[in-house]
Amino acid sequence: MKFRCVLYLWGLLFVVPQMTINAQSDILEELSEIAIIDQKVMMPMRDGIRLATDIYRPKTNEKVPIIFSRTPYNFNSWGDGEQRTRTAQRAYEAVKRGYAYVVQNERGRYYSEGEWDILGVPLTDGYDAFTWMKDQSWSNGKIGTLGCSSTAEWQMAVAALDHPSHAAMVPQGYGAGVGRVGNFMEQGNWYRGGVEQMLFFSWLYGVEHDQFKPRIPKGATQEDLIRISRFYDLAPENPRVDMAEALQHLPIQDILKNINGKKEVFDKMVRRKPNHADWYKGGLYHDDMDFDVPSFWFASWYDVSISPNLALFNHVRTNATSEEARDNQYLVIAPTLHCGYTRATENTVVGERHIGDARLNYDEQIYAWFDLWLKGESNDFKETTPRVQYYTMGTNEWQSSESWPPESTEMVTYYLNSGGDANSLFGHGTLTTNKPTDDNPDSFTYDPMNPVKSYGGNVCCTGNAVQGGAFDQRIMETRNDILVYTTDVLQEGVEVSGFIESTLYVSSDVKDTDFTIKLIDVHPDGKAYNLDETIQRVRYREGYDKEVFMKEGEVYKVDLTPMSTSNYFKKGHRIRVEISSSNFPRFARNLNTGGNNYDEFEAVVAHNKVHHSSVHPSQIRLPIKK
Repeated sequence: MKFRCVLYLWGLLFVVPQMTINAQSDILEELSEIAIIDQKVMMPMRDGIRLATDIYRPKTNEKVPIIFSRTPYNFNSWGDGEQRTRTAQRAYEAVKRGYAYVVQNERGRYYSEGEWDILGVPLTDGYDAFTWMKDQSWSNGKIGTLGCSSTAEWQMAVAALDHPSHAAMVPQGYGAGVGRVGNFMEQGNWYRGGVEQMLFFSWLYGVEHDQFKPRIPKGATQEDLIRISRFYDLAPENPRVDMAEALQHLPIQDILKNINGKKEVFDKMVRRKPNHADWYKGGLYHDDMDFDVPSFWFASWYDVSISPNLALFNHVRTNATSEEARDNQYLVIAPTLHCGYTRATENTVVGERHIGDARLNYDEQIYAWFDLWLKGESNDFKETTPRVQYYTMGTNEWQSSESWPPESTEMVTYYLNSGGDANSLFGHGTLTTNKPTDDNPDSFTYDPMNPVKSYGGNVCCTGNAVQGGAFDQRIMETRNDILVYTTDVLQEGVEVSGFIESTLYVSSDVKDTDFTIKLIDVHPDGKAYNLDETIQRVRYREGYDKEVFMKEGEVYKVDLTPMSTSNYFKKGHRIRVEISSSNFPRFARNLNTGGNNYDEFEAVVAHNKVHHSSVHPSQIRLPIKK
């Protein structure tokens, strides 16, 4: 029996790779049967820079619409001597439906000429690409943009340029392209509440190319580029780094330098404050910019920027230039991590929490959307597709609404209270709809050299530093620098769907510090699963255009940036919030000095208080569906 098992395992070692090779060969063969393939086309921009572009279009004499994907990531067809098929698969799905699929690297990336900067600047590159594609003899002049993460984030700002051929958008996981929208000033996920989000510290290490990288000589022919790309994909191979350790380095402006990373882009970004003028010169979309493109938005509950993403959807629905654009904004909110939509299964697990069958017919809906706007088909997309499709955790079901939040929600205020002893899971912090009377503030010590560690959460791109998703928070709630406030056991279920607002009344013995909040679903067995979280740097409590420091002994009102979720707290569950002053390394530590923070390495220990009384009613406001 053992001998047979050994033979079987040895057989698998040969069969599985061969199956993979066959599958790759099949898709390439299937694509070549239906598509004209034109790779390493060097598309010219207005300043003479050429961007590497691969074009896959149907074998037809008819003019066809275009699905355009522009990216900083490597889509070269070859890598390490092996043929890659991910792009071919995506191209096949588009071409078989009658679309040309065009994928392009941003300037300065891989085979594209020029110098790279984040979000594919200058914006005119996107506009020029639309013009070039529109003018091709095989194009019908209609272009739709599609992509997730960095392949989505450039779309909004380029849409503001209002190219006549940009007919529709499908941005997915697009938060790093959102600069300022309403009360959110995240500047492309660099900040949250005025605090640096450390995802880009990690992401830039893996993505940023050195200015002294090898380059293909100007004048190389398309034939040369195709041949060379079989041997050189121009992708840097950065040594692996323990990001959990690397992100602890101080000062934070030297984190990439400390791990020998490429840091030209990072160096200028890390010094920008939330309202720095340069945030408004790059590739970010801000709410004072035009927008007039029908869009099908995709967001997810455990993505890094769910709230700004939803706020942008609402902003465009209200403020798009034309009535047609305002009336043609649609939204899907999945219960997954960043860009994890299609990885949902019959038994989807996000972190440790099982949330049921979260699958959705994404391709069917997306191509119906493009058929409507790029082909002009009179299909039933608008009749059969809800304005907002959102997944409710707890009941584990897809729901629909005409707006976000759903029309039937009502904000209900829950007040924080205790006898001054809400520290840790073992304290006596309560969450109730009754406003407290006496002020028995909860005190805790925040030591930046011993911060509260990020455990799960709505994160992306931090390497091994933070694992995203829902995790049982009880292990964290043993710390005395976490204040825990919990409702009584619910006598009936409650659905919370929408933006979650929170106001804290705080004091401290330092000039500046941070306050964090986390919303949690507590199960009958005690498991405490995180839903969303946010943070606020107190110096920015009056706005991001000024810094107002604290004075010892004074109490300050701090409104935190809204959180978002759709979660059904079942009968027998409890609603909980955690309050602290750090969530590291998702967010950079406030060193409590009142200085720049990014160039400092010495910290001050803060003694912070959260007040709760009739005069200082610290609270969280939940959108409860009636």
